[in-house]
Amino acid sequence: MQATLISRLDTLTTRHGDIAALLNDPAITNDMNRYRALTKEHADLTIIVELYAAWQGAVGDLATAKEMDSDPDMREFAADEAKAAAARMEQVEKDLQLALLPKDPNDERNVFLEIRAGTGGDESALFSADLLRMYTRYAERQRWQVEIVSASESDLGGYKEVIVRLAGNEVYSKLKFESGGHRVQRVPQTETQGRIHTSACTVAVLPEADEIEAVKLSPDDIRIDVYRASGAGGQHVNKTESAVRITHLPTGIVAECQDGRSQHTNKAKAMQVLVSRIMAQRENAAHAEQASTRKGLIGSGDRSDRIRTYNFPQGRMTDHRVNVTLYKLDYLMDGDLEEFFQTLRASHQADLLAELAEAG
Repeated sequence: MQATLISRLDTLTTRHGDIAALLNDPAITNDMNRYRALTKEHADLTIIVELYAAWQGAVGDLATAKEMDSDPDMREFAADEAKAAAARMEQVEKDLQLALLPKDPNDERNVFLEIRAGTGGDESALFSADLLRMYTRYAERQRWQVEIVSASESDLGGYKEVIVRLAGNEVYSKLKFESGGHRVQRVPQTETQGRIHTSACTVAVLPEADEIEAVKLSPDDIRIDVYRASGAGGQHVNKTESAVRITHLPTGIVAECQDGRSQHTNKAKAMQVLVSRIMAQRENAAHAEQASTRKGLIGSGDRSDRIRTYNFPQGRMTDHRVNVTLYKLDYLMDGDLEEFFQTLRASHQADLLAELAEAG
């Protein structure tokens, strides 16, 4: 292990002990915000400190085995012990590198999942509905809460646009790689000649802000419009102006909600979406090399702009970023996505490890 890494681990071990002492300080326990922050930091460091201790233990075992090697009667046993200790050191060092990777501050957040029809007309809108069902089924497997915030339905029962809020454990961590263009190849319901068509949708995964106040919005920068909701929902939607559209004038970002029965509820939900969109735009600007604008996050909706292809005639799903294809499309569309998501996370971790190695 590199000396710089050992030095960093020694520093983190010291910090771990300091936090443990602070958590016993009455002044800290009386400040719940700081107490929660320190508790989380302590828990994160505990994993690293325990792995470091295991690595140090393996180093000690290897040294002991080498000392025993000088005894002819113990040489075979010492060789086995040295081999086992070296293997433990190698594995723990890998685990430590992963544990030391920078944490995404949004990983624990709930998300707003936005799906929009792109190229392909009615077929694209129908595929939007299929994607919504896929993510909803995955959310059910994760025991997440699913709440439709806004939906614009197409004539054939699909969605021109649909926004859902997903709440639960590590939602953004699991879904953050879903942003981009999703392409479908299949025979549409409206196709009479049996020809395969290609359509596309865009998906955006936006981390939810903890508090609306996280983004300071001046009342002068906000325009709020109310209107009658459209689409399914019974007679109520045609009688009251309960739908709400909020526009952030400086950026032109718009959020709307018409799913709730009251104007107050829809306004609160629309404001949550607006704040999350503004946060996403600011983060994208701060990380311009990854996605400098919102268009860079969700793509253009064109057939050629895709991160994943769903080929129904061949029963396969291909993720073009990691070049992985699985031939079990029915299961995947039913929300069995964990294998795909694990592959994407592993690829991301590999990229971060490569950057860590380059940095020395």
